[in-house]
Amino acid sequence: MDRENEYKLLDSLFDELFPLCRSITGYGIEASMEIISRYMPLQFDRVKSGTQVFDWQVPPQWNFCRARLWDPNGNVVCDTNINNLHVVSYSEPVDQFLTLDELLPHLHSLPDMPEAIPYVTSYYKRTWGFCLKHSDKQMLQPGRYRVLIESEFDPEGGVPFAQTTLEGENSKEILLSSYLCHPSLANNELSGPLVLLGLYNRLSKWPTRHYSYRFLLNPETIGSLCFLYKNYQSLSDNLEAGLILTCLGGDVDTLRYKASRKGNTTYDQLANHLASHKQLRYVDFTPLHGSDERQYCAPGFNLPVAQVSRSLNIAKVPYHTSLDNKESMNMARIIQSIDELEKLLQLGEVAGVAVNQSPFGEPQLGKRGLYPNMNTLEHTNKSSDNLVDGRTKLNAILTILSDSDGTKSMVQIAESLNLTLFQMVPIIKELEQHGLIKFNTGEVL
Repeated sequence: MDRENEYKLLDSLFDELFPLCRSITGYGIEASMEIISRYMPLQFDRVKSGTQVFDWQVPPQWNFCRARLWDPNGNVVCDTNINNLHVVSYSEPVDQFLTLDELLPHLHSLPDMPEAIPYVTSYYKRTWGFCLKHSDKQMLQPGRYRVLIESEFDPEGGVPFAQTTLEGENSKEILLSSYLCHPSLANNELSGPLVLLGLYNRLSKWPTRHYSYRFLLNPETIGSLCFLYKNYQSLSDNLEAGLILTCLGGDVDTLRYKASRKGNTTYDQLANHLASHKQLRYVDFTPLHGSDERQYCAPGFNLPVAQVSRSLNIAKVPYHTSLDNKESMNMARIIQSIDELEKLLQLGEVAGVAVNQSPFGEPQLGKRGLYPNMNTLEHTNKSSDNLVDGRTKLNAILTILSDSDGTKSMVQIAESLNLTLFQMVPIIKELEQHGLIKFNTGEVL
């Protein structure tokens, strides 16, 4: 798929997904997953409501239809057919008349952002409410208000998640995951799934893959815990690295990589290396904020999962409000995020530990065309961002072969040579093609 068609597909998909009223369960998230499954062959699963999942209990499924609030004159104040954020997610069904004083405890607004509708949830405590602009809330007059919230709770429902895998040369895998549970938010909701789909399309066209790549969509927090509940042993055995994709459409120049709790995985090393060359921003793991990486990195799991974002909360798009819409999210940045993450994943294919396949003495490089004429070493292939001169290439070959003993990653070897991994890739690939090195596709020993 060319870039223009890729843009058109993702732009159209955004328009189809944005109006759906998603939550952590229910019709909205299931319909959203079905739409994405047209373009990515997703397998669907769920954990039933009432199931004890670690320290959490899966809530009843919330099936929502519509919520409306009328003022004493019959004017519509809130209507989820106009904006899904108008209802508190997981509101219980209500059909009654209330005075303004009785209603006010159920109204949510942002005095500091009077023109923004906040996004409010109450998944685990039964209640109801409406969200509206503070400027509109201030205009409300005393009188009798009509409240109608059409929803129901299904104890036989559950938390859904959906996944697919692109198989690689071995069972070691990279997890690429995003959440799909926020209603009508752009950067904070749809940017991650759009990038996930873009990466699936790109990686499906790679001629070879060392790793297998698992693509996962789930509701945030409870969804990742449900996924872990069913898949932890497989992940523990096979997961090389994971990336949680979130907030990737913001108008910020470089990606931001939040490391795993371990801080020393293959991808952590790679991201730190790229950050040293100002090709992304690197931050250490913290449990204080973030997304599903906090669940994967919890002490009982401690899996090698990081988070990648572009912008989490820039000034003009406050977090979890109606201002996070298509006009504030740069669709061109979505394509840029796909480009940059594909390059990161391509580097990840050769960033780990390789093992010399001819370790008994130096292999004969000349018969493989890898030992150039000494007279050409100084001026062959002038250095650039991706090329190295002949002498540097030979030094890199000899160092890679010497250090590929199962203890050093290619990132560490590149840094010892004062090269970027980008510059090393052609050399690594050439050694692979000659059968001189083979990747261990495991963590550094």
